[in-house]
Amino acid sequence: MCGIWALFGSDECLSVQCTCAMKIAHRGPDAFRFENVNDFTNCCFGFHRLAILDQLCGMQPLRIKKFPYLWLCFNGEIYNYERLQEFFEFDYQTRTDGEIMLHLYDRFGIETMAPLLDGVFAFILLDTANRKVFLGRDTYGVKPMFKMLTDNGLLAVCSEAKGLTQITHSMSEPVKITPFPPGHFEVFDLKLSGKVESVKLDRFHSCTDEPKHAIYDSAGKLSQGFDPQTVKSNIRILFENAVRKQQMGQRRIGCLLSGGLDSSLVAATLVKLAKENQLDYPIQTFAIGDKDSPDAAAARKVAAYIGSDHHEVNFTAEEGIKALEKVIFHLESYDLTTVRASVGMYLISKYIREKTDSVVIFSGEGSDELTQGYIYFHKAPSPKDAAEDSVRLLKELYLFDGLRADRTTAAHGLELRVPFLDHRFAAYYLSLPEEMRAPKDGVEKYLLRDAFRGRNLIPDEILWRRKEAFSDGLTSMKKSWYTILQEHIESEISDSQLTKAAKLFPYNTPTTKEGLYIRQIFEKHYPGRCEWTPHYWMPRWIKATDPSARTLSIYTPDKDQ
Repeated sequence: MCGIWALFGSDECLSVQCTCAMKIAHRGPDAFRFENVNDFTNCCFGFHRLAILDQLCGMQPLRIKKFPYLWLCFNGEIYNYERLQEFFEFDYQTRTDGEIMLHLYDRFGIETMAPLLDGVFAFILLDTANRKVFLGRDTYGVKPMFKMLTDNGLLAVCSEAKGLTQITHSMSEPVKITPFPPGHFEVFDLKLSGKVESVKLDRFHSCTDEPKHAIYDSAGKLSQGFDPQTVKSNIRILFENAVRKQQMGQRRIGCLLSGGLDSSLVAATLVKLAKENQLDYPIQTFAIGDKDSPDAAAARKVAAYIGSDHHEVNFTAEEGIKALEKVIFHLESYDLTTVRASVGMYLISKYIREKTDSVVIFSGEGSDELTQGYIYFHKAPSPKDAAEDSVRLLKELYLFDGLRADRTTAAHGLELRVPFLDHRFAAYYLSLPEEMRAPKDGVEKYLLRDAFRGRNLIPDEILWRRKEAFSDGLTSMKKSWYTILQEHIESEISDSQLTKAAKLFPYNTPTTKEGLYIRQIFEKHYPGRCEWTPHYWMPRWIKATDPSARTLSIYTPDKDQ
């Protein structure tokens, strides 16, 4: 996890450039570099590094002697870089995964390079010989990137939108800052005048595509057909391989553990692989909740079962409310469910950074979207509708849960790993018959649970534990976190203020005091940027008025809660 920033076609003064680049310093606490491009006085890069691979040669912008005309600024991990290097017999000069992009681009061009990358990434590639700039982002947008392209030919790029807002202050009108679309690359011409022009935006991969890099995957060949036993075996093979390859790096590994199905499978698989590989340190797991939190209690059981070095962070309402403004600042979003769920993840990430030496943090993100884990899927009109909504959620992941996971960990300089969003695992799961992926016998994620039945990887009570939203599981069934938050806000927002919300905020108008309070904080930091949240995340097919699972009529807690 790093922070990337670049500016092309601008005569903005150096002090403004550096100030903008420093707004994302939290993403890379280990080193910083700001560099102008040789003979291109109006092009510059800023890079904040979190060192995961090659402490000596991993600084960016990355350049190597073989390609002096190429400049690369890159955030992410390319898990198949060694396999690609061996297969194409590239002459490598560093031990960094990003170098593979320079070799692939030089030999094949951007159209072939991008689909061959197995990983999560956002990149800025400058080719000074051909006066081209290339941007690209991974399939699910796990790694963030924003761009700003003005009518007069200025291109600005940053890992987070906050690094671009100050550039627009010198212009007569605010310029739109947009998230770069996942699974796409874009080509820009650097005109002789120094201005920048977009010439091509192409999609290179979709969440439903079979990845082109599958031939380099160490999982080997899978059994064919949709026989239930074959499918469940393939799911286990691909999931374990996803966790295995994402262990890449030279920093200590930990795992977020909520006690739910997804994080428990990830944590248990990490511990299993660590024992097989004789890792010289125990895997640390991290949970957060108050004294009556069902998540914290469940995480305790899992940690004891798998034998991890478990850490439990005590959550208090006071600390959560106090962190709210910082959370919204880092998120750059005012979506209700995203903000609620981010508070706990922000606080647990803060603990990991301050109290431990774990830097690479695994998480169960993406499973709910991929495997139809939200309880509203029980109300899907048909398996086809459920499958279509699963794909929709995956395509929007970068706006909601993916955004939350990145910003809350990046705020404290941590590297997030998400095995459920492994390209091959996800593509295989989405290729299965719609009926097979739908909830069964009143149980969401039935296929995933059934795949690990009888494997003794995690306790059975956790394997079949009912879905509990992270923000809900922080606190007891008697009083949810969202209820605590709403009670606090009741005294902060008056009825008359709420009646004026539509006039004040015509776009995505808040309909509750909680929504208005959060929106006001967002506008304080990012005035006029309401389009960054295109719509609110809400359950479907159930006439929901609040995103919390506990407010839905079909919600029933586990018996022990």
